[in-house]
Amino acid sequence: MEMTANRILDGKATALAVRAEVTHRVAALRARGVVPGLTVVLVGEDPASQVYVRNKDKAAQEAGFAVQTLKLPATTSQAELERRIDQLNADPAVHGVLVQLPLPRGLVAEPLLERLDPRKDVDGLHPRNVAALWRGEDGLVPCTPAGCIELCDRHGITLDGKRAVVIGRSQLVGKPLAALLLARNATVTVAHSRSKDLPAIAREADLLVAAVGRARLVRGNWIKPGATVLDVGINRLDDGRLVGDVDFAEAVTVAGAITPVPGGVGPMTIAMLLSNTARAAARAAGIDPAELLSR
Repeated sequence: MEMTANRILDGKATALAVRAEVTHRVAALRARGVVPGLTVVLVGEDPASQVYVRNKDKAAQEAGFAVQTLKLPATTSQAELERRIDQLNADPAVHGVLVQLPLPRGLVAEPLLERLDPRKDVDGLHPRNVAALWRGEDGLVPCTPAGCIELCDRHGITLDGKRAVVIGRSQLVGKPLAALLLARNATVTVAHSRSKDLPAIAREADLLVAAVGRARLVRGNWIKPGATVLDVGINRLDDGRLVGDVDFAEAVTVAGAITPVPGGVGPMTIAMLLSNTARAAARAAGIDPAELLSR
């Protein structure tokens, strides 16, 4: 008898729930005279980035943020970008700053991220926030990994004591997600393109996360029966379809729970960006973010 996934982890519905809570927190902040401000720095004309930024803007506006997109031409110099970052750092009405990546050729992201005030770094990429994550201290956490943990929590997926395998070691997803999983008492393996016998490593996982950017890399026979599978990949095929890093049709017959693409982890990224911005605004005003959740 063929086994099918017990649950499709609906990222759209979960993200809407998170965004509703953020809207409540923003209303509580506004009642205290604090209007959370988010600025997205968009350099160049990358089509995917433009669509993503529009979605961010719309979600932020719906939640009650003061949101703006700073659109700059691809010819913008590194020095000019640094000057703009300094301006946003100094602006008390801006609580969150996100530099949309990738940047056009000739521009280097790392110096900009390091220049950003870590208290406004809602993407969680400043070295101080990275260090706080690995040290188990309070800081802003990268949005996609935070979204993965939130999906698990809200669907009752226990991480304590579980074997987790993360395929991918990027600064944006793989590494910070490993830190978050360790903090939740999972036993974590980070696999990558140089890992030997990747299918065998994947089959050990109670929680398997694919974040490599290779369409349908993870096949159904890579998955332990009943495991939870989080697919972070978004890949566009020649025919225009979007697929993940997991072969969904095969995996769904084996996994106990799985995220679809699209509609899985993706919507959670924007939701957690809004959550980070509300948190940053509360801290800037000397308000405990946890206090807003109970109001």
